[in-house]
Amino acid sequence: MSAVTATRVLIVAHRTADSPELIDSVAQRAAEGPSTFTLLVPAAPRGPRRISDPADDGVAKAESRLGIALPLLSAAAGADVLGMVGADDPFAAVRDALKLMGFDQVMVSLLPATVSRWTQLGLADKIRALGVPVIEVEAAEPDSTPLSAA
Repeated sequence: MSAVTATRVLIVAHRTADSPELIDSVAQRAAEGPSTFTLLVPAAPRGPRRISDPADDGVAKAESRLGIALPLLSAAAGADVLGMVGADDPFAAVRDALKLMGFDQVMVSLLPATVSRWTQLGLADKIRALGVPVIEVEAAEPDSTPLSAA
């Protein structure tokens, strides 16, 4: 009798981390079989870093996004989803996560191709080149209202 091991899925998202499309994709993936999920939100600096506050590298915004998305994704997964903030370069953040924690699959949540910087950078293809299967989830563009838990 062999033990069934859970597939370790790394979810990579930022503005789309709480999108209905990603939540549905996580629920579908969880229904396919035993799996664990970790949400990676790359830090996202806006423009040049300010000299007065060089530590302001988008970590606070990424942490806010985690706080909003983790409960929603955990409900979809049927278990706690872990969360972490990565480097502001999304490919470097994924590469580091794969190296440090070893995942079996990566789910990349993207804005529509017409506005997605990650699509323009070829992020999903670069991740595939690392030898890991990638699921691409295209979310609708979220509104530009400030992050809030409300």
